[in-house]
Amino acid sequence: MSNSLNELSATEAAAQIADGNISSEALVRACLERIEAREPDVAAWIYLDPHHALAQARQRDSEAATGPLHGIPVGFKDIVDTADMPTAYGSPIYRDCRPATDAVCVTNTRAAGGIVMGKTVSTEFAFRYPGRTANPHNRLYSPGGSSSGSAAAVADCMVPLAIGTQTGGSVIRPAAYCGVYGYKATYNLLSFAGVRHLAESFDSLGCMARTLDDIALFRSVLMAIPPQPIGAGVETPPRIAFCRTPYWQEAQDATRELIEDAAGRFAAAGADVVDFELPPSFDGILDLTWQVTHFECARCFAYDYAEHAESISGAVRDAVEVGRAVPYERYIENLRTLESLRTEIHAALDGFDAILTPSAVGEAPLGLGDTGPITFNFLWTVLHMPAITLPLFTGPNDLPIGAQLVARRHDDDRLLAIARWVERHIG
Repeated sequence: MSNSLNELSATEAAAQIADGNISSEALVRACLERIEAREPDVAAWIYLDPHHALAQARQRDSEAATGPLHGIPVGFKDIVDTADMPTAYGSPIYRDCRPATDAVCVTNTRAAGGIVMGKTVSTEFAFRYPGRTANPHNRLYSPGGSSSGSAAAVADCMVPLAIGTQTGGSVIRPAAYCGVYGYKATYNLLSFAGVRHLAESFDSLGCMARTLDDIALFRSVLMAIPPQPIGAGVETPPRIAFCRTPYWQEAQDATRELIEDAAGRFAAAGADVVDFELPPSFDGILDLTWQVTHFECARCFAYDYAEHAESISGAVRDAVEVGRAVPYERYIENLRTLESLRTEIHAALDGFDAILTPSAVGEAPLGLGDTGPITFNFLWTVLHMPAITLPLFTGPNDLPIGAQLVARRHDDDRLLAIARWVERHIG
């Protein structure tokens, strides 16, 4: 067990609470003390009410366990609706917005006994304009985005679990930059109800944690199913598709070396590692992805653009204007092409357990004005595939570098099992 309560994983803390060794109130106090000490440097939270957090903890301590997260504090990205605290969507327009209801992911967390600790910083509308959060490993570097605060809060042991969302790379990339596990589910596997949309064809829920067991635990809570064991059916070494993607040369030297090394270590541990190239039909997928994203942005941000254009960033205004210029016919054609590519990649990966690819181009970028490119994330997001980043490496600036595993649609259980195999053999 960790020396400090705030350093406990969710799985460890839940077991300690269930055994009566610690209280939820003690755990929440430890997390609040960590936040108080580190928030001036990290700036992971946009809303935090310590009194409300402690009141929830005392309530949990006074009642029988209601689920597997009983008494565990959780951070929620500030585009997720919460009825008992503001949701500003990363924008000053909604500074005083108080949703009437909880998002489904919040409801399921509460039903499992979890405590809604507060709201973590998001980029504006989960798009490009960054928030104030810094990387907890070095405040001069970006934490990534758009789930900036969630990644930083988990990495800095402010909470053991946090919710993120991903339209391009907004779970995997910040998790990789901050050195934690980040899991993006198969599209629509986790309910997005009550979460602000950016591009409805791609928006997916995800979560962040410091252990793989916590990812699996939180995933089951978000799905409102009993906790599922990790690793079933992976007694034999997996078959791994090593996909450098057409963007391999955009990765930093250290990233390419470390992912190549990971592939070699997989093979040395017994995995069948096969070089995998995307078929030629995937050429041009980036362009049509942006066309779909901007077309849908224009509709998701229609009110904000019409009523508050002066209060939104140039990035959002530009996205709306670009999206309005995309012809409807092209949008529909692009949707059909993407669905065809999803079918094609599913077939091409038959016989493989997972893809190995970088989580990001490299370490977190210097400065807080850039949350980093989605180069190694958008493909799998628009193809509706589940992905997880594993915090396996450290780069030349002493910052984390992750390895990303991707699986076929709806093979989320298999993906977590392969991640466990990786942990056991090269973690």
